[in-house]
Amino acid sequence: MTTVPHPSSGMDLKLMYQDCTLCPRMCHADRTSKTGFCRCTDEITAARAALHFWEEPCISGSGGSGTVFFSGCTLKCCFCQNYQISQEGFGKKISTEELARIFLDLQEQGAENISLVTADQYLPSVVSALDLVKGRIRVPVVYNCSGYERLESLQLLSGYIDIFLPDLKYYDTGIAQKYSRAGDYFFYASRAIPEMIRQTGIPRFNQQGVLEKGVIVRHMVLPGQKADSIRLLHWMADHLEKGSFLLSLMSQYTPFYHASDYPEINRRITTYEYEKVLDEAVRLGLTDGYMQEKSSAKEEYTPAFNLEGIERRI
Repeated sequence: MTTVPHPSSGMDLKLMYQDCTLCPRMCHADRTSKTGFCRCTDEITAARAALHFWEEPCISGSGGSGTVFFSGCTLKCCFCQNYQISQEGFGKKISTEELARIFLDLQEQGAENISLVTADQYLPSVVSALDLVKGRIRVPVVYNCSGYERLESLQLLSGYIDIFLPDLKYYDTGIAQKYSRAGDYFFYASRAIPEMIRQTGIPRFNQQGVLEKGVIVRHMVLPGQKADSIRLLHWMADHLEKGSFLLSLMSQYTPFYHASDYPEINRRITTYEYEKVLDEAVRLGLTDGYMQEKSSAKEEYTPAFNLEGIERRI
């Protein structure tokens, strides 16, 4: 048997912070002395670590997903529901060792998995923390991300992540630039998602119906953008092998943060908009996965960022 070294083998991952190219922004900031585009330094900052019950049923299960919400973000979505942490930077600094202990604590609480939410900007530290608990984490590790990923960074996660939970937000470059300041969003996401599928393989569930391996591609339908949503569905049908992923088609859009600056999206989506997209998904055979009821657009689905599970570690 041939042993293939991990991409980070022999590499000091923390050196990656000194000339940061972790995300597609490739801002080259020395994050040991200043913040990058993500508004983060090289110190892990997180806002919540707790059991979370509002994910897809196969992620939350009966025990809840052991979710760590990291501060900062590589996107600038004008409608972000987690804006307190993604844009305003709320959170507490923790060490790699403390993050590793948080993983173990969530597992002891009965978490179905350990879910890392928006961890891209701390990828070297996350890999180091997972190394510290290697052999002691008995539940799947979930990487919950925006889909705006560099292949080189994803390859560092090979062997560490059991489940990828990426967004697939936009097809059109103009829409992506307008709402997230990322005109190259689809260029990167359309390459990242096949790599995620390659790493995890086809979806695999345990006897309780909880996902153990695989990729769930999330798409949230935006007001007035059903045509862009349908283009994404066609891309998935044409480029991703049937049965290789699950689709989570979301209706929960709620105008947060600076959505009011864009009148066309300063509202919730209509039943007609969502059903048109859903009907096209069914027509294309994209029926493995989840849909949401229109009533899912509720603000209470956004957790309270109150340092639960974080502050007591400081």
